[in-house]
Amino acid sequence: MSTIMRTLRNIRKIGIKEYAHQMQYIGDTKAGTYIATDKYGNKYYENLEQELPLRTRWVDYKQKEYDPAQIEPGWHAWMSYLVDKPPTEDAVLKTGQRSWEIPEHRPNLTASRAAFKTYSTVKPKIHAWQPVAKPR
Repeated sequence: MSTIMRTLRNIRKIGIKEYAHQMQYIGDTKAGTYIATDKYGNKYYENLEQELPLRTRWVDYKQKEYDPAQIEPGWHAWMSYLVDKPPTEDAVLKTGQRSWEIPEHRPNLTASRAAFKTYSTVKPKIHAWQPVAKPR
């Protein structure tokens, strides 16, 4: 939750349209420097001067129904403050895709119909009793 003065300052910087967009999708107003866009279309921002510590970096997801797993690993490291430079500037993260990495993003399928379900391939050792009633 932001203060009234901070909200008014951010409205002045970002405008009414972006203010409405941020309130609908992130629930707070933020004004900062545009850093880059990843290959999925997510936009990354940073504001080191006027934000609270550990709230200085944020992402504007391209999709309205976003999943935090839609962030690439390099950007996730930057968002989590594991590295100081974004992947566009960091030499280690600029190396591109490694041979052991998955080529495309796999969405998190938990709580969906496509989620992994365990099953047993072993013959059951105990069978339920089926009562047989004789006709009267």
